Amino acid sequence: MSTSKVNASKGRRYSQKEKAEILAFVNKVNEEKGRGGQMAATKKYKLSPLTIASWIRSGVSEEGETPIVAAHNAGPIGKKLAELQSLHVQIAKAEKELARMKTQFTALKSKL
Repeated sequence: MSTSKVNASKGRRYSQKEKAEILAFVNKVNEEKGRGGQMAATKKYKLSPLTIASWIRSGVSEEGETPIVAAHNAGPIGKKLAELQSLHVQIAKAEKELARMKTQFTALKSKL
């Protein structure tokens, strides 16, 4: 077996941000149409459906922290968990921004 065949089997590696973007697209299509997000992402991003399914099962988030729940696969409880997860991510981002603004505020206040 030649080394080119062995190396040819290795696929492209996607960053957490790319994975999160693709899964966000899947969730958006599923929310709009009720289903079909995975297939739409397969066509748009030229990925294997198995790759996307693997990402959904493993749970990928934008920050690579806590997993995103695949709401379209988990029924009503999964949808609630996905909504909670989404709110958690939004709150974490808002808290991070608030901390940045407080630091800036304190620095400006100390210059008075």
